[in-house]
Amino acid sequence: MNWQEVKKIAKEKLKPYCRVCPICNGVACAGEVPGMGGVGTGSSFKANVEALNRIKLNLSTIHDVRQPDTEIEIFGQKLSLPVMSAPITGTTYNMGGAITEDVYTQEVIAGSIMAGTIGWTGDGADPLMYGSGIDAIKKNDGKGIPIIKPRAQDEIIKRIRLAEEAKALAVGVDIDGAGLVTMALRGQPVSPKSPKEIEELVKSTKLPFILKGIMTLKEAEIAYNLGVSAIVVSNHGGRILDHTPGVAEVLPEIADKLKGKITIIADGGVRSGVDVLKLLALGADAVLIGRPIVVAVFGGGRDALKLYFETIKNELKQAMLLTGVDSVKNVPKEILR
Repeated sequence: MNWQEVKKIAKEKLKPYCRVCPICNGVACAGEVPGMGGVGTGSSFKANVEALNRIKLNLSTIHDVRQPDTEIEIFGQKLSLPVMSAPITGTTYNMGGAITEDVYTQEVIAGSIMAGTIGWTGDGADPLMYGSGIDAIKKNDGKGIPIIKPRAQDEIIKRIRLAEEAKALAVGVDIDGAGLVTMALRGQPVSPKSPKEIEELVKSTKLPFILKGIMTLKEAEIAYNLGVSAIVVSNHGGRILDHTPGVAEVLPEIADKLKGKITIIADGGVRSGVDVLKLLALGADAVLIGRPIVVAVFGGGRDALKLYFETIKNELKQAMLLTGVDSVKNVPKEILR
């Protein structure tokens, strides 16, 4: 199995919801929500990719780095690389249904573990989607992280209890899902959350609590002050609000103030190990990848996902070697131009 074969199979299975473009940049699928595109003009999806592309690396080959270290520890779990599978649901209405929700989540969790990392699972318009993720995490000794939509408080807490029963590594809410079209279309109410409501959720569990969908320093500081364990700097893949900036644009100001105080994860437009290194240099502790994970799983299941992560890891190591970075735990800003 090679990556080109995986993409070819995925292209057939995902047709016409995802074209598996040579460059996954949101141009061909702009406005396709439901589907795999960005909302409206697709500007926010494209901004994630463009923001990363604008950043350049300083080539450096006069140094002592020989074996770059890509390992990190997060939520008490050691990972072979600082990259995890983003929470994605909706195999029927976003991806065409060639693979069921149950199979997709099982393959994401298993393939992530095979690659030495963690799969995150999501929540969606069909209440059974969250359950698929919980089942996959249970079957894999709790090695996964379920993320819940910003539903009513009691509905979120009910799902937090399921995460606890599954012995998940952490749990969270993708607060940026507050305006998700696919949820509204299917009668699953979601809404923004007040600081008081977030605090209630943080205090409702002993699991590390994650807020996904932070795009400003102000909201990052609110999350930190409320006791949130980790934030994900993310615009939900550009799928909820048109014309937001790219994640790589807003990440530095958040990291400048909060690096070391709260775990910072970045999610948006990552397509290579070089992109991973850029986000780490901008201040992220770890990175999530979304759409390419879908391509991997649809194109070859857990084995293809393992292959994809291995490719990302090798690209990351090569980029570290050529910028003089010895560890992903300490990536200096100075490698960026």
